[in-house]
Amino acid sequence: MEPWVFGEAALPEQERFAWEVRELCALVLRLERADPLLDDVTRALRRARHGLEHRVPADPAPRVGARADGAGRVYLDHGRDAGDFNPMFPTYRISVAGPEHATGTVRFPLCYEGPPGCVHGGFLAVFADCVVQHHNCEVGQTGKTRGMEVRYRRPVPLETDLDFAVARTVAAGSVHSELRLTSAGELLCTASASAVCGDRANLPAVSPRR
Repeated sequence: MEPWVFGEAALPEQERFAWEVRELCALVLRLERADPLLDDVTRALRRARHGLEHRVPADPAPRVGARADGAGRVYLDHGRDAGDFNPMFPTYRISVAGPEHATGTVRFPLCYEGPPGCVHGGFLAVFADCVVQHHNCEVGQTGKTRGMEVRYRRPVPLETDLDFAVARTVAAGSVHSELRLTSAGELLCTASASAVCGDRANLPAVSPRR
């Protein structure tokens, strides 16, 4: 199985930044009152943002397809572990047993809260999409998502180690995945996703880092 890769790998510095931002956000949300240290952090982030503005391409469009030779930005591979470099995405651990099955664990920090003490349903959908895509890319057969349905069985707790399992089938030019998210054996959430089987030969050009 040759993994499906589309885009560049993230820099280690980007991964370290994503981790710290996610952890910091979860801490900030627990503050009971104003704290001057948070003002210091905010000012430091503002200075960093202003400094980095002059070190990145002015064009925010990714260098993909017809824009591959343009002046845009590098496109990072979102097929696996997007949360490792983008704190907007949840992180997880996954073990791919083969094309048909994958299992793993996930723990949602406070920054993904919706109802009190529970994960926001939108982040559960993002998580499901990421895990299914990761499985597909790891076994080398994926494509454009055709549809996804998420069903919420029980409130999903924050800051809790959860288990997930993916069952995957391929038929009639489509990849179909069924995901189950559980806590100590109790079913919390399910997701069904389908994607068109893609062809690597039809992938658009992607510019490497410059």
